[in-house]
Amino acid sequence: MTVHNLYLFDRNGVCLHYSEWHRKKQAGIPKEEEYKLMYGMLFSIRSFVSKMSPLDMKDGFLSFQTSRYKLHYYETPTGIKVVMNTDLGVGPIRDVLHHIYSALYVELVVKNPLCPMGQTVQSELFRSRLDSYVRSLPFFSARAG
Repeated sequence: MTVHNLYLFDRNGVCLHYSEWHRKKQAGIPKEEEYKLMYGMLFSIRSFVSKMSPLDMKDGFLSFQTSRYKLHYYETPTGIKVVMNTDLGVGPIRDVLHHIYSALYVELVVKNPLCPMGQTVQSELFRSRLDSYVRSLPFFSARAG
């Protein structure tokens, strides 16, 4: 099992942070374009799920999978979206995504007066702690790369 990459978006679709670990195939387009495509897909899936669900979904859209990877999604009440792509063997990781938001993003970026909101995260401390946390996850495999 492994982690491929992680996106952090604000409520307006601005990619605040992107990290990758075991991504084997690049998109072949500029990163900014990839971020727009990912956010647009998330927006569409969320809308589709909310309209088509036979039940009132309090949690909304949590994940989807293809034949090659699984996309895990967590949205905060403030509109921050945390997206992690993993291999298919990884189960639900809502608690992991919540930890990334609450213990890392909020504590190291939101509460840091030197980090402007609505812009790409420049904090090296955030990047290094995020990397350490993801590498410590039980489903992160150092051999996958």
